[in-house]
Amino acid sequence: MVNKKYLLLAGICTIMGAQSAFAQESGSQSSTSQWGNRDMTYRGGSYDVLDSSYVPKSRMEQHRKFLNHQYQFPSKPRNMWEVGVGAGLYNISGDVPSLMLWQKGGYGFHAHVRKSLGYVMSIRAQYIYGNGFGLQWQPSTNYSLNPAWNGTNWGAAGSGGYAGKPVFYNYKTEVHQASIDLMASTNNIKFHKAHTGVSFYAFVGLGAIAHQTWINSLNDQYQTYDYQAIIDKYAVNGTIPYDKRNDVRKDLQSLMDKSYETDGETEEGGRRPKLFNKKTVDFAGSIGVGAQFRVSKRVNISLEDRLTMPLGAQEDLLDGQRWAEQVPGNPVLSQNRDAINYFNVGVNFNLGNGKKNVEPLYWVNPLDYSYGELSNPRHMVLPEPVLSDSDGDGIADQFDKCPGTPSGVAVDSHGCPMDTDGDGVPDDRDKQLITPTECQPVDADGIGKCPCPPGCGTAAVTCGNIGAGSITFGANSSKVTPAMQAQLATLAAQMQANPTCKVVIIGQGNTSKVQQQRSWDRVNSIIEYMSEKNGVDRNRFIFQYGQAGDPNSVMYRSAQPGEEGPGNVPPPFPNLRRN
Repeated sequence: MVNKKYLLLAGICTIMGAQSAFAQESGSQSSTSQWGNRDMTYRGGSYDVLDSSYVPKSRMEQHRKFLNHQYQFPSKPRNMWEVGVGAGLYNISGDVPSLMLWQKGGYGFHAHVRKSLGYVMSIRAQYIYGNGFGLQWQPSTNYSLNPAWNGTNWGAAGSGGYAGKPVFYNYKTEVHQASIDLMASTNNIKFHKAHTGVSFYAFVGLGAIAHQTWINSLNDQYQTYDYQAIIDKYAVNGTIPYDKRNDVRKDLQSLMDKSYETDGETEEGGRRPKLFNKKTVDFAGSIGVGAQFRVSKRVNISLEDRLTMPLGAQEDLLDGQRWAEQVPGNPVLSQNRDAINYFNVGVNFNLGNGKKNVEPLYWVNPLDYSYGELSNPRHMVLPEPVLSDSDGDGIADQFDKCPGTPSGVAVDSHGCPMDTDGDGVPDDRDKQLITPTECQPVDADGIGKCPCPPGCGTAAVTCGNIGAGSITFGANSSKVTPAMQAQLATLAAQMQANPTCKVVIIGQGNTSKVQQQRSWDRVNSIIEYMSEKNGVDRNRFIFQYGQAGDPNSVMYRSAQPGEEGPGNVPPPFPNLRRN
């Protein structure tokens, strides 16, 4: 009954161990000798491709085929979503010079969500809110067709307009932008390290902008500004020098209020689609580049520059001005179209269950698995090793230091013929098998220079000439392997040279019935091999088993004077015996 309980417990443990193989993927890999001794610890820098917890249900079939070596490529893992927010400089490139943030100019904010499509491509949806400001530092007079300056858009206020007086173009533009971006990043593919800390990318986008422009053409009393004093202060021969532009802007900003009360000119009489409180809607394309700096698996910081170009045949009114100055008194349309530049800093977060999702794939090095298998194979199919032994001495040619040993000659662990007395003449050619050290060197037949005392060829030598040693068996095995045979051949030669000496064979392992029986099996295998293969009488061995020590090792030594014991004992637990 007790044995049955132990067997039942062992069976349950085996089933539980099999279930945990490959991190939740059961039955995907048979436990053959090819994988039985492999270290399956993942040592890469991204994620374990053998772990099925990262594989969605839709790609599980491919994962099973990959694990069973029916398909060469692993499944694409689940990966996290990226969400981000940021702010930056918002500027319009047009006919009126843009003001930077430190010049009381434009600013913007954004939010986005991004998902990788693969290790290179990803897609992003982004919303941007921006305010752009501009102020011309050269006076202009060719505004007769611009309703924001000629009085058309003023109503009753400021009647009469500027009537040809010089003005300084300015604007405030508010923009809502939504864009879908296709992004490409290749910096994650690394040949010399596990992963990157910086991701460079480029993108193209398509979306729409809803924009409205206002002009500050009237003061707080809804009257026109008098710019002449500023012109007189800085103009040289009717033109303001370039190096005075910053001073002119400061004086203009001091003169003007911040009301931006006048609607800017719109295309085609305002017959464009409207949104967000009558803002003009246009399709817009974008291009841009950026870099992300990895802070942790969940957080990164980005620097990005986006150039947005409204798509329209006459889209030149983001800055409220589209009339050129080349022909005074006869305005013509400018040849340049307006564009928006948004340079920003962002903080991005990777969202998802880290136990089921890897980082976004543009952070993952796809070579991690390939290099890992080359360095530490865990899944690779490896051929069974074939170790040839051309001279049949039990030592593979790869490790044989004495190839071509004649058949039947006992060799040591290096494959060289045994030389029991160490006189340099192998035992198979040594006519004096045990030559005392003081009688060496010897001649070609292994005979020393000392006179041979009576009976030197037949007298027994001291049993201490038989060396002690140990033989290590594989787990739960009692088979004598070729490597052991070479060691036992040495022992046999020593016993044949000392025919009156006995050898004690000691099996270790006594903590369980199985260990005691396995100890008996191994001692019995050695004695049977020595008796059947090397012709050593079984009665010259003293059979001992179940001793303390390494349960996989069997010790041997020469018997002490007067030490006796049986050469054969019955097995302690025959039902557990190994054949």
